[in-house]
Formats: sequence, structure tokens, C-alpha cells
Amino acid sequence: MSDTLLYIAEHFKGSFVTPAEQIAAKRAQIKAYIFDWDGVFNNGFKDDNGSSSFSEVDSMGTNMLRYNHYLLTGENPLVAIVSGERNKIAFSFAAREHFHAAYYKIADKSQALEHICKLHNITPQEIAFMFDDVLDLSVAKLCGLRIMVSRQCNPLLLDYAQRNNMVDYITAVDGGNHAVREASELLAGLSGKFDETIGGRIAFDESYRNYLAERNAPDPVFYTNIDGTITEKNPL
Repeated sequence: MSDTLLYIAEHFKGSFVTPAEQIAAKRAQIKAYIFDWDGVFNNGFKDDNGSSSFSEVDSMGTNMLRYNHYLLTGENPLVAIVSGERNKIAFSFAAREHFHAAYYKIADKSQALEHICKLHNITPQEIAFMFDDVLDLSVAKLCGLRIMVSRQCNPLLLDYAQRNNMVDYITAVDGGNHAVREASELLAGLSGKFDETIGGRIAFDESYRNYLAERNAPDPVFYTNIDGTITEKNPL
């Protein structure tokens, strides 16, 4: 194991269900990052309008992960939110951060996964998925790299995901304590280009400016399930 992988294995306090070096190999094949929203970017509590918020700490994590991917491949990765609910703050976040898509009110999330793969000509094995709960497992069992948010309240579910090969890493913190940042930093670190990623952003150098211009070009497309079919429909 390299010094970097050894450091990561020792200092990240989550559970490496899959060894760090194997996660690094999986990470090298990734072309897209999909995030659940409730319980991942937040603690899952909602306001009176049914929305749940996010942290700027996690937002920066997703940005650095995408820039890290750009440094590795020369391309911006596909990034999407797939949620079982309609959440205005998630939509606003997707628009602000120029995610490629946001899927909402999707009861069977494997439908969204199939739609993403067909639309963008990628395979589930080329997707990293960050998730937290039962509705996500139909996607987690298919994706190439799976990070599950930990919660002390559901040890049996965490055990189920591990026993059924649905997770590679379980975060040390929960969604209300920056699990997205933990996962993003883990994956950026496993790339071997973490210092270059942070240094490029600090300097706002040419590579970061080029990345940012490309990142900011698309606006998200919104999809939902209408009569059993994934259909484009803007909820804003």
C-alpha cells in the first residue's frame, strides 16, 4: 500500500468495507457522481414546505471532487441528484452548482439510474453513488462505487448493506455533520491529486478557471416519474 493510501486508511474514521486500494481502483473508472439528498446533504429534517437544507462545507466538497475529476481526466464529470421527494432547496442547489440533472419524486430509484445510463451512454459501474437509506439500495447494488452515510439509529440497515455487497465505504459522520465533505475528500485523496486539487483552487490557476468555465456551462435538467416513465419536468 502506498504512503497516501496508508494515510487515508489510518485517518479516515469511517468503515472501509472495501479496502482503500480497491476503492481507489474503482474510483479511477468513475465518470459520474450521483447523490441522494435527504439524509445525505443534511440530517433529514424538513421545514414546513418539505425542504431540507445543505451546508457550504459539503458544497465545497462536491466542487473540489469535480475539479479533482477534471484534473484526472480533462473532463467534467456528470453530476446528479436523485431524490424520492420534491425539495425546492435541492433544486436551487443543483442550479447554483450547475449539476447536470435532478430527479425528484422517484419511488424506484433504479429507474433514474437506468435513465441516466441510457441518456449519457455510461454503465452503472462507471457511477459513484452516495446514499443513506432503504430507497437507495436498488441503485447501490448496481453502481461501481458506493458510499453510505452512517447513522447510529440504523445499525441493522448498515449491516444489511455490507452483507449484501451494496456499500464500499460507510462515513464516520452523519448527513448533518458533513458526510458529503468526508466522502468527497476521501475520493479526491484516493486519486493521488489532492494537493494539486487544493493548490489549483487556492491559486485560481488556469486549470481551475478552465474547469470552472466548463462546470458552469450546463444548467440542470429536472426529471420526475409520470405514469411510470421518467419524464423531463421543471418543478421550479
